[in-house]
Amino acid sequence: MYCVINIQLICKVLNILCSIISCPAATRFSLNICQLFMFMCRFSLLLLDLEEHYFEQHTAYNLTSRGPVANRRSSGSLKICSKSVIFEPDDAVQPILKIPLKDCKGIATLEETIYLIKEENVVAPYKYERGETKVTFQLEAPGKTEDVVQMLLQLHRASCLDKQGDQTAMVAAILQSRLARTCFDKNSFQHVTEIPHMECVAEMVSPLVTNAGHICITDCNLYFQPMNSYPDSVVQIGLHSVKRIYKRRHGLRPLGLEVFCTENDLCSDIYLKFYNTKERDELYYYIATFLENHIVECTAESYMLQWQRGHISNYQYLLHLNNLADRSVNDLSQYPVFPWVISDYSSTELDLLNPASFRDLSKPIGALNTERLERLLERYRDMPEPRFMYGSHYSSPGYVLFYLVRVAPEHMLCLQNGRFDNADRMFNSVGETWKNCLEGGTDFKELIPEFYGSDGSFLKNLLGLNLGRRQGGGRVEKVELPPWASDPDDFLEKMRLALESQYVSEHLHEWIDLVFGYKQRECEAVAAHNVFHPVTYEGGVDCDSIEDPDHKIAMLTQILEFGQTPRQLFVTPHPQRITPRFHNLSATPSLSSSELSPVSPSMESFEDLTEESKKMAWSNMNKLALSSCLMLPDDKIVVCSSWDNNVYFYSIAYGRRQDTLMGHDDAVSHICWRDDKLYTASWDSTVKVFSISPANKKRTQFDLLAEFEHEAGVNTLDLSPAGTLLATGTKEGTLTLWDIANPLPLNQLTCHSGKIHQVAFSPDSRHILSVGEDSCLAVTDVQTGMLIATVHAELEQRCLCWDGNTVLSGGMSGDLSVWDLLSSKVIHKIPAAHSGAVTCMWMNEQCSSIITGGVDKQIILWKPEY
Repeated sequence: MYCVINIQLICKVLNILCSIISCPAATRFSLNICQLFMFMCRFSLLLLDLEEHYFEQHTAYNLTSRGPVANRRSSGSLKICSKSVIFEPDDAVQPILKIPLKDCKGIATLEETIYLIKEENVVAPYKYERGETKVTFQLEAPGKTEDVVQMLLQLHRASCLDKQGDQTAMVAAILQSRLARTCFDKNSFQHVTEIPHMECVAEMVSPLVTNAGHICITDCNLYFQPMNSYPDSVVQIGLHSVKRIYKRRHGLRPLGLEVFCTENDLCSDIYLKFYNTKERDELYYYIATFLENHIVECTAESYMLQWQRGHISNYQYLLHLNNLADRSVNDLSQYPVFPWVISDYSSTELDLLNPASFRDLSKPIGALNTERLERLLERYRDMPEPRFMYGSHYSSPGYVLFYLVRVAPEHMLCLQNGRFDNADRMFNSVGETWKNCLEGGTDFKELIPEFYGSDGSFLKNLLGLNLGRRQGGGRVEKVELPPWASDPDDFLEKMRLALESQYVSEHLHEWIDLVFGYKQRECEAVAAHNVFHPVTYEGGVDCDSIEDPDHKIAMLTQILEFGQTPRQLFVTPHPQRITPRFHNLSATPSLSSSELSPVSPSMESFEDLTEESKKMAWSNMNKLALSSCLMLPDDKIVVCSSWDNNVYFYSIAYGRRQDTLMGHDDAVSHICWRDDKLYTASWDSTVKVFSISPANKKRTQFDLLAEFEHEAGVNTLDLSPAGTLLATGTKEGTLTLWDIANPLPLNQLTCHSGKIHQVAFSPDSRHILSVGEDSCLAVTDVQTGMLIATVHAELEQRCLCWDGNTVLSGGMSGDLSVWDLLSSKVIHKIPAAHSGAVTCMWMNEQCSSIITGGVDKQIILWKPEY
């Protein structure tokens, strides 16, 4: 005897014919093109209505007699959702059936309306068939039939309530009741020894959809267990793998938490929406406490410093700002926003050296066209409070999917009730879209990160979608590109070049002021013609204070559809990027045939950061008298030795001291780094070698590996290129050669009558060059320890670089001198390169870039000219 569920529907039959590409299932979704989420099965949460919940699924058979498969029993999966019943046949040729509960006459015996979804695997808008139909399902487990019927009866009653607010409240009560009757299954733990810290319920957020379930966090892992086991029975994230966590606004409410396990700031590993802020914050602080020793929370100011000094690109900086401003690829109402930077989409060649090729970044899109702006301002002046200048936003779910419809068609169908947009309103041409943003009365949209990425799939119609025909009769296929782009890859490459160009680097701070900064709100926003609808701003609407359920739902729907303004990150003008322009000259292995040309001090030298930046970081560094410094290989830490006997470790990202090494009894005069070891020279007559490793707590572990004793204070040191030999110079003029593996000297020579300022190995490690306060340059043979050449300079030389033959030295007078050691002559001289002694010098391995510093507090970059 069959136990069946009969459902009687009236109104309409909806045939939804669409398909999905078979790809491996994933645990997270991102509209980022490189990680487009598709499932092996045809069902996805995008087949549900917005704000609909998927409760459970059962193996079942469709016994309905209809069409060419009449009298056949079709096996598949019956899915119970808050607004519909969905049947996914095992046979992929047959359509998925979606039955809206609001159209049901009753649950038991019925005639009904059916949705046919993904028939023949063709992606297309939904089709509707009107009429009455009877659908009969048989569960494979007959004992569950009564429970399923009771569940459907409850959901049917909710769908038949008159007010949307009452419907939503009843479904929410059913959902919370279901979650309260279940708990996290601890059999999912990765290790039996894990200790649970906290359990709660939440929803995992993907674009346009959420999925309810249970959260459990232990001493090792964060788990999310979907109530419906979709797409997997559990999502597990190791806490040690977490790189970054962010609190998020979701629907303008502080309920979200996003977790990143990779350095890719665009795609997260999980986005969770909690039912109250307290539980969100408790989980956040637990993870933050756990990660305190592993990651450091970054701020807008720290990223700004990195960007200003060229440590991160314009693209990376914009991604960081979007992240900090609550923008996420998992929330289409807060998708990351990027600027249009190019204004020329008609030329055959794109000239990135011509300012006319670029958009004015100091103005919002709506203010770029003066005539249109005047019309908007006239309306604004006549508008009652609250007033706004633009009736649409620069970023919204509709705009995001406008750009991405070719790779995310089901999201567009989900957002627009099963329809694509009119073919002539599709994203057909980059040039047409830009023109409409300049001239359209309601189009003020900016771009998305994909325009500056590396995957051009969103510009092609690789899925073969039928997106309709335009008025001219042509089908909507790939996006028409500007004449200066040969294909999508070329287009994206030139867009990236434009974003990182000199012009954009010099003006990007103006756009940041509009979108993330002080021109986002109040009088500055009015003056900048940058005022949007109040509902889009953080704090503009307090949804929790709205008592009317229908009004609250309408407000949340408006927020979702209209888009949201990013969280304000800066309340003062954003400083401009430091953009030095370097000479593009070929490098040679020697300085002997070239001259050195400095950069113009006004435009092309390394200058101090702006006053705004100085106030934000590095404030305590100028209180120290530093003797030398170096950058660790990860480019994240600067190590500085000081005359106060200490070595300081500074974080570049945060502009503050991270650790202090107190390893000497007198001034630390020089430091060197090689193979994860720090070599320190000191006036206490020692050179020490430390290994450096993170400890269990915040502070770094310093272990003394070796100590080299001298008879006088050590002023300088150098390691051979192979890292096996150490050369040191003392305040009394003694040069000592050491074997790193043995703290006993190999050779010792008094080669200067006074302090040795610097020693340096030749590239082949055969010789050591030294300069001292006796105004001599001395060359010592490494193998014999004998002095083989001495060159007398007119003035004392303080520092040097050399390639084994040619020497560049800096003197007490501020001159730079190029020496030929074979002839013992100066072959080129730059007088008064610094107004005072040149105290330090660095040259890259190719001898193509040189940096000098002096007592005049100037740092100058030099390039050889030929």
